[in-house]
Amino acid sequence: MKPALKDPCTVHGSSYVRPPVDAIRIDRAFEKLDEFTWYGHTVHCVETKGTSPGGMTYFLQNPNGWIAISGDIMLDGARMHTWFDTEWDYGFASGLYALVDSVGYVERHNPYLLLPAHGPVIENPKQQLAAFQRKLRQLEPLYVRGYSEGKFAGADQDLVSTPTEIPHVWQLLPHLYKFKGPMFAPNFNLILADDGHGLMVDCGLLDHTFLDTAIQHMQQHLGLKQIDACFITHMHGDHMLDADHLRRKWGTQVWVLDNMVDKCEHPEWFDYVAAIESYPTGVPSLRVDRSFKPGGTLDWHGYHFTVDWMPGQTEFALAVRGMIDDRSVVFTGDNIFGNPADPKQNGHEAVVSRNSSILEEGYIYGAEYLKRINPDLIVGGHCYVMNQPAQMIERYRQCAYQLRTAFQALSNDEDYRYWYDPYWVRAQPYRVELQPDSSSNLMVHVRNFRKRTQSHHIAVHTPRGVIAEPAALEGTVAASSRNAFPLQLRRTAEAAPGVQIMAFDITLDGRRYGELFDAIIDVK
Repeated sequence: MKPALKDPCTVHGSSYVRPPVDAIRIDRAFEKLDEFTWYGHTVHCVETKGTSPGGMTYFLQNPNGWIAISGDIMLDGARMHTWFDTEWDYGFASGLYALVDSVGYVERHNPYLLLPAHGPVIENPKQQLAAFQRKLRQLEPLYVRGYSEGKFAGADQDLVSTPTEIPHVWQLLPHLYKFKGPMFAPNFNLILADDGHGLMVDCGLLDHTFLDTAIQHMQQHLGLKQIDACFITHMHGDHMLDADHLRRKWGTQVWVLDNMVDKCEHPEWFDYVAAIESYPTGVPSLRVDRSFKPGGTLDWHGYHFTVDWMPGQTEFALAVRGMIDDRSVVFTGDNIFGNPADPKQNGHEAVVSRNSSILEEGYIYGAEYLKRINPDLIVGGHCYVMNQPAQMIERYRQCAYQLRTAFQALSNDEDYRYWYDPYWVRAQPYRVELQPDSSSNLMVHVRNFRKRTQSHHIAVHTPRGVIAEPAALEGTVAASSRNAFPLQLRRTAEAAPGVQIMAFDITLDGRRYGELFDAIIDVK
């Protein structure tokens, strides 16, 4: 009920496993290299993880060769069952590497039959297994970060700013400041007007004493009088952890894009990555003082800024752009990082489906946005500064489209977004408390990516003693739109106390997808 960044089997607090609603008794568990004998047949048991951290393939030999009962490692057509089951980390591809290793092992058996858990039996699968590996390997350089993360990132992080007399506060432009230090990547940028008013973009991962000391030095040496507001660039907690301290200590307001308000104020309603409540700081949420609609403008102490929707790493994100000291500057959060002078870098940041990051509402849109505004200076999250980034933006843009092509080649659905997105059916709130003698209400949101009306049947599978009304959601969603359907939960005397899973068994237009998505119930 209270996620943390390092919870097991989660990506920064968002679960990548889908446990069953009811416990299943296990009679025998196999090691990753094991075997058993059944009616005179020896079955080889081999761990083939990838679409799950605990996958297994069972090999049975007969006169025609090997039969492989292979779960989800590959479906007919050299396709994947889902993408989001393979994301085990924050875009570092550990699940992808494990899957390639597993598929390669199965291929070397040269099975004459492959029996996947979904879809038809695959006859003579060796060619498909080889093609599948090629697709996965072609995806890998597009999927992992397109900059020197973890190697030369510190040296590439900022080649623009210069030190000031204030310790660790560096100057980007005559009126623009940031923090800088070795292996130091907080989220902090400050625009300082001539009259002493400050406007901040992001504030997170800073020790409060360090932050307060720097602000006091800015008051003494730079003439800072007050910090009017802090823009939060996107929904992740590390960009807003210290904003509430700024409000209480320095009277600073919190400003966001309108689609971020509930993610800041009620992160527990969602199952997104890196919510503020996931950080071990005791700050469960952040109150918003002002929200902007996309394209909203702001005149502030001689500056004119535009607040745009700029998705990329996540759809719940903004960009702030304007002229500062005769340069076109845009603040982009975590959407693009890198050194524009290095032609090998394309600036791509983590691709994580649980950020709600469909490419058309993520990196593709963000890349087209940056190309259109053509900034002189990109000020990114975690101390990154990118000067004259036009060529890197084009590489970034090309990579986004190539990534979509690679996903489409692997998708088991005609529209890759059903295969990629873990939120096209979702409960809000995601975490529900059931008190004695009371019921709880939630909305089940259903999205239609298709260009035609979509009908659905969603059976609500609840743990014993929890009743869902209705027991199944029947309805339609218009083309390329969303709809929400009410659901009520109540408990009976049979309900066991504790945190449990509720699953949604989904059928769209007659095709059953199964229990892809869930919600969490805490029976008090």
